[in-house]
Amino acid sequence: MSTEDLAVSASENVTVLVTGGTGFVGGHTVARLLREGYRARVTVRKPGQEADVLAALRQAGVDPADRLEFAVADLSTDGGWADAMAGISHVLHLASPFPFTPPETEDELIRPARDGALRVVSAARNAGVPRVVMTSSYAAVGYTVKPGNNYSEADWTDPDTEGLPAYHKSKVLAERAAWDYVRHHGDIELVVINPTGIFGPPLSNRPSGSVGLVSGMLTGQMPVVPIMHFGVVDVRDVVDLHLRAMLHPKAAGERFIAVSGPSISLFGMARILREHFPAAAGLLPSAEMTIDQVREAAKTEPALRDAASLHGRIPVISNKKARSLLGWEPRDAGETIVATAEGQIRLGLTLPENDSLQS
Repeated sequence: MSTEDLAVSASENVTVLVTGGTGFVGGHTVARLLREGYRARVTVRKPGQEADVLAALRQAGVDPADRLEFAVADLSTDGGWADAMAGISHVLHLASPFPFTPPETEDELIRPARDGALRVVSAARNAGVPRVVMTSSYAAVGYTVKPGNNYSEADWTDPDTEGLPAYHKSKVLAERAAWDYVRHHGDIELVVINPTGIFGPPLSNRPSGSVGLVSGMLTGQMPVVPIMHFGVVDVRDVVDLHLRAMLHPKAAGERFIAVSGPSISLFGMARILREHFPAAAGLLPSAEMTIDQVREAAKTEPALRDAASLHGRIPVISNKKARSLLGWEPRDAGETIVATAEGQIRLGLTLPENDSLQS
């Protein structure tokens, strides 16, 4: 399914509801929808957040004209969701809490993620929307050790896995709750996208966990990195997969992992940046912690618990299903890492000696 096919499918009478439109993936999603000719309705948690979406669209070079509207609806409450769904043709549920520091209790993440997913799917069903495409995460797929370390959509992270971070557990439980709801009711379709680490050009200076890794490396904040291998995917390809899942008849009832290709390490990411941005070479990570060092440090440093939970293994993550069933063709991971840095430089990240776009 090509971009042209998507554009043909759009019309002024087709409105797509996007939750989480103020986020990294959300901003790119709204921009793509508007470029394709769709109308978009974006939910915000409180009035005033509309400005964040509009600023991202300006950065993307997209004029929404009269094809963008907003609705106030919070994942933690029932209010506003019926109005948000009125007249909607498709739903892209991207919103979910993502903490930059570990929560005091797991429920701070699990409850809004799980209950929010159920609110969105239930409201869509009540409004007669035929399908919801929900963003889950690879965290719900591949964080339980298995022989061979090969992972596909058939795999699930066990929420009782020892040392599993609360965020990962929230993604498992939220996705399972959505599938259970759809199986029980049977009159609405669900498609789930499970992205690995999402990188790519940012549309704002708002924090993003994965994009922040690149700026942290380029500005010397990470002289040493933990041994950690993970999948990478470009935000633009994540959006493309969502649109394919929204439209393709065979996508109904399926999960799709979004990953560009083979896993890379943080140290490997640093090598890519060193090659393309040589003036920053002295600031980039110069050493990699061993798994034993990571495990010990994670006892007192919560930010390292994700790396510790991977036990130094190199996951082999399949994107075969998205490629074969939906015709998805993701970018190379190296291209995505460079695009992430270039986007941050355009937004004001300064490198040594004003080393700008060296790639």
